Amino acid sequence: MPSDRLGFELPLLLLGAFRTLIDDLHAELADSGHPDARPAHGFALQAIGPDGVSVTELGRRLGVSKQAAAKTTAALVDLGYAAREADPADRRALLVRRTARGEDLLARSAASFERQHENLVAVLGARRVRQLEDDLETLAGDARLARLTDIAGWLG
Repeated sequence: MPSDRLGFELPLLLLGAFRTLIDDLHAELADSGHPDARPAHGFALQAIGPDGVSVTELGRRLGVSKQAAAKTTAALVDLGYAAREADPADRRALLVRRTARGEDLLARSAASFERQHENLVAVLGARRVRQLEDDLETLAGDARLARLTDIAGWLG
């Protein structure tokens, strides 16, 4: 049975669902001590990883220029989510590392996404949510992980 929706509606519905999830996340984060957190901050903190990275590597991981990565790093440092530290392998170089506040932001984000997932299951049922996840995975294709690593740069 063909859909009675127009072709442009699907991407708008997907974007709307994504925006709702992210807006709900950031409302929770604001209520729990992270009022200045932005979606780009979460992507950047994930890209920094547990061991830290150079600004150049951060830019590569985010799919943005070194200048954009430096600007993002400055914002994260100003908000207390990251710190610049000497690279133990090369004292002339600096690494960007997540701080305890940055780790807290990521932990609260993960918990919020789990609650959102539970809410979806409560509304749609576990079977439909699993089917939706499987369908979205199929639509994303084999390159889904490669494309997701540079989502911050793509959105920017």
